[in-house]
Amino acid sequence: MAFSIIKPGLLDTIQDMGRYGVGNWGINPGGAMDSYAAQVGNLLVGNDIQEAVLEIHFPGPQILFEQNTLIAITGADFSPMINDEFIPRWQPVVVRKNTVLHFPALVQGGRCYLSVHGGYCMNKWLNSYSTNLKAGAGGWGGMPLKKGDELPFKENTIYFAGLLKEESNFEVLPWRVNTDTVYKHPHEIGFIPGREWNGLTAASRQAFGENNFLIHPSSDRMGYQLNGSPLTLQRPLELVSSAVSFGTIQLLPNGQLIVLMADHQTTGGYPRIAHVATAHLPKLAQLRPSDVIQFKLTDIETAEQWLINRQKELHILQRSCLDHLNEMVC
Repeated sequence: MAFSIIKPGLLDTIQDMGRYGVGNWGINPGGAMDSYAAQVGNLLVGNDIQEAVLEIHFPGPQILFEQNTLIAITGADFSPMINDEFIPRWQPVVVRKNTVLHFPALVQGGRCYLSVHGGYCMNKWLNSYSTNLKAGAGGWGGMPLKKGDELPFKENTIYFAGLLKEESNFEVLPWRVNTDTVYKHPHEIGFIPGREWNGLTAASRQAFGENNFLIHPSSDRMGYQLNGSPLTLQRPLELVSSAVSFGTIQLLPNGQLIVLMADHQTTGGYPRIAHVATAHLPKLAQLRPSDVIQFKLTDIETAEQWLINRQKELHILQRSCLDHLNEMVC
């Protein structure tokens, strides 16, 4: 085995980039809420970008490593510690066998990700490792991790003990990721108008782009319920349920909004007034209940360019991390 759960966190689940191609069966994609953090974590430890990671909410788990390994923690800052020493986020760390990872304090963000070199050894369900809690499938038995669970890693050929200094519990490797541009202005979320955008009154369209919205405490991986000044339609709309996606913003009958998140349903019948720009979904995923959102209008061309630039940066990061890792172990 590779690590075991001494104490479970609030919601620790195995996720990857999602389960696609089965929406016609009513099975949503799921996957990591903050796909950027999950992908970067994999790249930092030399994994394929699609490899599974552990998504952690606060309060986080206590994890005992049963072998030397290379890890990275990305996303939210829950003050990660190995035994009694803090370790950095967004940077690869070699940890020694029989040390304990824990998360004593929430500093900022909604969820963090633990990636391990080689990835987790488990079976895919419908071509994805992601945990589908509603179906009770995927991930680690379709459930959040619990006390006593022991997760194996895939085989690797790196002798990590050789990278550890004598008597040290861990060794921080000398490359890291700068995420300033990705999470800059964390409460400003870009959107493009949806199919029913023009069904809103002019005053409501203006209010959507100018007012602040508060994330309701009942929000979860399925959707963020928002509280704000009610929006109104020009006239009632009767809609046939149609496809929705991660980031779709729907108008509820009471005039409030819901933003669909990673575990969203496959179809919906409420007006789709807007869609969050894909490049801003990581920022949205790191917001917590009672945080404020301000939506900023953009256009499809700009939103596409944000995403293209992000993918180019990930490609460069992948090459760079592999080069650094090869230099360390050769």
